Amino acid sequence: MSTATLINLVRKGGCQVRQRAVLTSRLLQEEKRPAAAGYSSTSEHRASRFDPEGSGRPTTWDTFGIWDNRIDEPILLPPSIKEFLAQEENLENVLNKAFLEIHIAYERHVHQSADATLMSSGTTATVALLRDGIELVVASVGDSRALLCRKGKAMKLTTDHTPERKEEKERIRKCGGFVTWNSLGQPHVNGRLAMTRSIGDLELKASGVIAEPETKRVQLHHADDSFLVLTTDGINFIVNSQEICDFINQCHDPAEAAHVVIEQAVQFGTEDNSTVVIVPFGAWGKYKTSEINFSFSRSFASSGRWA
Repeated sequence: MSTATLINLVRKGGCQVRQRAVLTSRLLQEEKRPAAAGYSSTSEHRASRFDPEGSGRPTTWDTFGIWDNRIDEPILLPPSIKEFLAQEENLENVLNKAFLEIHIAYERHVHQSADATLMSSGTTATVALLRDGIELVVASVGDSRALLCRKGKAMKLTTDHTPERKEEKERIRKCGGFVTWNSLGQPHVNGRLAMTRSIGDLELKASGVIAEPETKRVQLHHADDSFLVLTTDGINFIVNSQEICDFINQCHDPAEAAHVVIEQAVQFGTEDNSTVVIVPFGAWGKYKTSEINFSFSRSFASSGRWA
């Protein structure tokens, strides 16, 4: 199977920055093609459920994704996602099918491999689909996050999948798994995984760790919405959502903003993989403030995965 770099498909100057030892995040694709670089939009001039009159107005799609993985082998991105988009109007269903197909493809790859360590490898995934620049749908498993900056305020689009969540913990226990806490007070499934949903981690699937994503749909208001941000836990663990929005709102463009977010996380002491994707919308630059209010006496209660 061929390999391609992780899709970082960003429209209108969106930017991804990686800092320190970011693990390799790759996708397997059935067909060979150049690695995606920075922008992607698909459109078809044909009649569809989105353009039933066949007026010729194309439906545009933009895709943004961030992964934080422990998989040295690449993952299959299903080519059938294009078929899902053509056949299914509900984008939440499209992403749900895509996540599950990715997981099934990885499971198939593991079973064909002689590398036993792949059974304990897995990845987070936070993916956004944007239709016609208005309809935004986000799907996620794990603790990579998505947030929307609306009127200068952080609007969370994802919730971390950790054993602390009551419904997640109940599913783990019903499936025969258990939750333990390490010396830092962090819960882990079967004493091993800090997340209750992921792609891969095949050894824990029987214990209730699932690949089915949670999804959220948002209608964009470009007069109010400044940008979409996707982040990994190297940032989330040390910088809270509103601080991320405030940092970005001080910047002139997404490239500068991505560097600023990473540098702030490093200054605050992050030691984990740090990746950010920033996608600007219509209100970019509208909600700049003269100063950023935050405390240097940072604590787990006010930042990170408890934010």
